[in-house]
Amino acid sequence: MDFGVLKRIVNDEIVSRFDHALVLKASEAGEELYKVLSARFGNIIRVDYQPTCENMLTDFAARIAARLPEGVRLHALRLHETATSFAEWFADDNA
Repeated sequence: MDFGVLKRIVNDEIVSRFDHALVLKASEAGEELYKVLSARFGNIIRVDYQPTCENMLTDFAARIAARLPEGVRLHALRLHETATSFAEWFADDNA
């Protein structure tokens, strides 16, 4: 697949949404916290899962896979938390 197309998909689905964002699990208990933080910060994303690196990878894989052209299959993803700490997602492990 054309790298430019892949880069656009990743940018649209992941980078432009999640870069420099505070990711919170959506819940009734956290609604007040969300209101307070959203008054002070611009990019807050609420998700329906606990936003661990591993869970975010599963979400990102689904977002990217849904946009891939027919005949193209997502193989793997890696998400770095720090320079030396990361999680990996492999399609074969999640079939």
